[in-house]
Amino acid sequence: MKTKSASISIVGMGYVGLCTAATFASRGIRTIGIDIDQSRVEQIRRGKAPLHEPQLDTMLKNTVKKNLLDATSDISVAANTGTTFLTVGTPSQPDGSIDLSYIKNATEDLGNVLRDKRGYHLVVVKSTVVPGTTNGTVKRFLEESSRKTIGSELGLCANPEFLKEGTAINDALHPDKIVIGSNDKKSASELAKLYRRFYGARLPPVILTSPEAAELVKYASNAFLATKVSFINTIANIAEQIPGVDVGTIAEAIGLDPRIGPLFLKAGPGYGGSCFHKDLQALINYSQNKSYDPILFRATEETNEQQAGRVVNMAERLLGSLSSKRVAILGLSLKKDTDDIREAASIRVINQLKNKGARIIAYDPMAITNTKKQLSEQIDYAENAHSALKGADCAIVMTEWDEIRRLRAKDFQAYMKTPNLVDARRIYNPEEFSGLNYLSIGRGPSTGTKY
Repeated sequence: MKTKSASISIVGMGYVGLCTAATFASRGIRTIGIDIDQSRVEQIRRGKAPLHEPQLDTMLKNTVKKNLLDATSDISVAANTGTTFLTVGTPSQPDGSIDLSYIKNATEDLGNVLRDKRGYHLVVVKSTVVPGTTNGTVKRFLEESSRKTIGSELGLCANPEFLKEGTAINDALHPDKIVIGSNDKKSASELAKLYRRFYGARLPPVILTSPEAAELVKYASNAFLATKVSFINTIANIAEQIPGVDVGTIAEAIGLDPRIGPLFLKAGPGYGGSCFHKDLQALINYSQNKSYDPILFRATEETNEQQAGRVVNMAERLLGSLSSKRVAILGLSLKKDTDDIREAASIRVINQLKNKGARIIAYDPMAITNTKKQLSEQIDYAENAHSALKGADCAIVMTEWDEIRRLRAKDFQAYMKTPNLVDARRIYNPEEFSGLNYLSIGRGPSTGTKY
């Protein structure tokens, strides 16, 4: 594809940028992805996804083959498009505050290439940024580097994304809303026009607001969902103290209340991923700088941090001392259908097990490569679930992969040294595992249990 023929450009081919690019291209909108990582660019140009996400590989292959999607490390091609999305990362600083260095660099580079462009160009901030970033940092760096004025020569919008790992393609194709924050009608109108082209008659509700409100919507969404996870884990921890109580029943019952809803009421080892922890830390830091202490969100984070310890305590209840015990970790990714281990609960559990002297062997169908980058050879890795279980004193289920879900009690009994199982994802029916020493999150002791 000749880059001059592209309609939109996307700066940052990470998780959000790549999924956004692929879905735009899949709807016939010519798209050019821009990234400083040349190896990533080459992979995309071959139609191969550099990360695991269901449907993404097929979509990339098709759109690249049809010349609807291309990639480059040369940001100057953005000037040949009408709209540029910024989807670069916004990681955390050591104090939890947001690191805007990638946004600043991308904005400056974009402004430099737009300096000599004739005609209008729309810039859209899709990266997750704290309120005031679009109107402050982005606007200032864009106007200074381009020597143009926002509102007349350049358009500027905040347009947060709401993609979930494992279902990102479907989320992008069928969103529940589109939020557009802008200071002028033309910017908002141009972006809305692009989305009307994308969705046609299936355009979801479009919320038009200020850039600051659009930025806060993203944080409010993630903060609420994270709080909901910590809430049900708190209820699960209470349920464990009550004979005959299963948090699954509690979640099902309260989830039928339309004021609560069933989503994100699955008790487990705690949330992970690139968003919840990072965004809550950024929101907490931002709020405290505004002289407000959001104790609710601090409690949400503290509850999540403690949940890994609950999993390790279960293993100790089954084994006693963990020193020199062989523990099999089944699943490393933060959830199934992704290879992402960023802030994954599995890593927190592994670190606590190691501190107690346990020897770890882990298996995951997708995330071993990424885990090795972080943990190197601190733990052992298995080629399959049965290999991980072989000779183990205890097994801990950390990710709800289908192949792990398909394991039966006889698998644990046949391969393990002692059949001790901690079901941190609640994927098994305890009645079918009665022959094992079995514990799971959120289930109170049965009558006569010895644990």
